[in-house]
Amino acid sequence: MKLIRKGKVKEVYQVDDNTLEFVFTDNVSVFDKVIPSAIPHKGETLCRTAVFWFKILEKKGIKGHLVKYEPPSKMFVKRFNIIEDYDKINTKTTNYLIPLEIICRHYAAGSLMDRIRSGKITPEMLGFPKGHNVTYGEKLPRPFLEATTKLEEHDRELDEVEAKKIAGLTDKDYKGILDTVLAIDKIIGEEAAKRGLIHVDGKKEFGYDENRDLVIIDTFGTCDEDRWWDLESYNNGKVVELSKEFVRQHYRETGYHKELYALREKGLPDIPIPALPDEIVKKVSELYVSMFERITGEKFR
Repeated sequence: MKLIRKGKVKEVYQVDDNTLEFVFTDNVSVFDKVIPSAIPHKGETLCRTAVFWFKILEKKGIKGHLVKYEPPSKMFVKRFNIIEDYDKINTKTTNYLIPLEIICRHYAAGSLMDRIRSGKITPEMLGFPKGHNVTYGEKLPRPFLEATTKLEEHDRELDEVEAKKIAGLTDKDYKGILDTVLAIDKIIGEEAAKRGLIHVDGKKEFGYDENRDLVIIDTFGTCDEDRWWDLESYNNGKVVELSKEFVRQHYRETGYHKELYALREKGLPDIPIPALPDEIVKKVSELYVSMFERITGEKFR
C-alpha cells in the first residue's frame, strides 16, 4: 500500500484504484495545529465512533464511504478523487471529494461565540431578534449552517456563492447537501439524547460517486469533529464540555489561542503549539474513552 496523505490525526493509504485505508493515530489537533502530545486510545475511539455512525446512517438510507472496519483503529473506505484546482470542477464532475466542510451549529459555543463578540456574526444572522444578547450555551432558534474550505492550508469561511462555485454545485446540489447535514444531525441528536448527551455542533464532509450520488465521507459524530455537552448538567444550568473543546479551552486559558490568531490576522507565521501537561493528557484520554461509550452505548473493553 502507498501512503498518500499524512493528516493531522490519521494516515491515508491507497489500497487500489477504488479503496483507501484510514489509520487513526493518537494525535490530536486544534486550531489547525497538531499538538506534540499523544493521547492514549484516542485513535481507536475515534475510528470506532465513526464506524458506529456509518452503520446507523446506512440503516437510514444515507450513503457513506465505509467499506470495512479493521480493529482496532483502521477502516477501509471508498476512494474519491481529490481535485485541488477548483477550475477543474463543474456541475458534471463525478467521483470526487467535494472541497467543502459543512458546519452545523445548534447552540452558541466555541468559535461562534468569538465571532458574535467581535461583531462578525449578529444575533439576527442566527435567527434571534435584533439586539438580542446571545449568551454562551444558548440554544439557537434554528440550526446555523456554514461552509468552509477543505483543501486549503487553513479553513476559510465561504459564502454560499463561493462555496457552490469552487465545489461545482448547482443550487439544488447545495441545498441537498445542507438538507442531508440536517437529517444526519437529527439522527445524531436523537441517539445522543438517549444516553444523556447534547449534540452541540459538528462538521461533515462529502463526495459525489460515479453517479453523482451524495456520499458522506471521512469521520463525523466524534469528539474531534463535534462538540458535546452533558444533558443533565445543561438542564440544571451548567455547561459541561465533553469533547475536544476541553483541549481548546486549555490553550485559550494559557493565552496561546489569542497569540496565534493575532499573528494569523496580521499574515505572520504561526507559533509552535506547546505540548499538553501530563495531567491534561490523562484527562483527555479518559474523556475519549468515556465519550466513545456514551455516544455509542458500547463498552470500550
